[in-house]
Amino acid sequence: MDNLDVTVLRALSHWRSTGRRALLATVVRTWGSSPRPEGSIMALCESGAVVGSVSGGCIEDDLIARYTRAWAGAGEDAARVSGPPVFAKYGVTADEAHRFGLPCGGTLELLIEFDPDAAALAELLSTLETGKLMQRSVRLQDGAVVQSLAATPATLLANAEQVVNTFGPEYRMLIIGAGQMSEYLATMALFSGFAVTVCDPREEYRSSWSVAGARVVSDMPDDVVSAMRPDRRTCVVALTHDPKLDDLALLQALDTDAFYVGGIGSRRNNAARRARLKEHFEQTDESLARLRGPIGIYIGSKTPPEIAVSVMAEVLAVKNGVVLPRDMEVGEAKQVRERID
Repeated sequence: MDNLDVTVLRALSHWRSTGRRALLATVVRTWGSSPRPEGSIMALCESGAVVGSVSGGCIEDDLIARYTRAWAGAGEDAARVSGPPVFAKYGVTADEAHRFGLPCGGTLELLIEFDPDAAALAELLSTLETGKLMQRSVRLQDGAVVQSLAATPATLLANAEQVVNTFGPEYRMLIIGAGQMSEYLATMALFSGFAVTVCDPREEYRSSWSVAGARVVSDMPDDVVSAMRPDRRTCVVALTHDPKLDDLALLQALDTDAFYVGGIGSRRNNAARRARLKEHFEQTDESLARLRGPIGIYIGSKTPPEIAVSVMAEVLAVKNGVVLPRDMEVGEAKQVRERID
């Protein structure tokens, strides 16, 4: 499953390459609370089909109503469905915020581009599919688009001359182990926009894998980590409980830019893993500082699907730059509960 931006751009590219009218809406500014962050995009086809979102749904409904009428030659926007991009602001008044389902005090501004160039969209998608970051600059005067490779992720830039949005390749998750919990975690990761690779050299586990959309490989996990070359958009999660499979892969991942590296297991098992890595691989507390375990946030989970929810929540929190309180860590929360009991 593609990440949301790629899904939106792919639909828009298809519409434009087949000669259909379409627009691209981008959230360029927000004030107060807003349903979607700056840089969020949605595409709207002349047929009324929409992919992506810029709000909780009400603004999308308004855009669909306004611009499908406009493309049909009716409504006040009939003369404004081509040419340079335009801005649209929602939520300026309390009544309008309520009408469009914006949180109290929330206002957002959209940049609306009409009929983006099909060839430029194809070029953008082609580059993103190779795993590269791309910067897309829209000149406000005439809608001209310039696209270039970007070295690092960046937040949206909007000024009087241009709007610059940086698009990244998919986030990736490498799951070590093809057991039941891995299937639940892979499903959640796919729906969260991650490209999922599942690694398990054990045929008895791979043969029963049932989650479509995940790539399943049989190589040794540390070799898979090396081949994937994890970057800042990659996480590595070990779920086998087998040191022969988990330990070397986790150690390999710690030497990369992966934003999340962690292994399943109890507090005792995770302490034992750290001891093994120190004893046999000359690791230190400092070199293992990024290794997470027990993984997940504490929600009292007991079953495989509940544990997978816990792990996915922690992965997303780290991805989104959220620093979780210590009492939400599994190990810390269990210690507190033991003292209370």
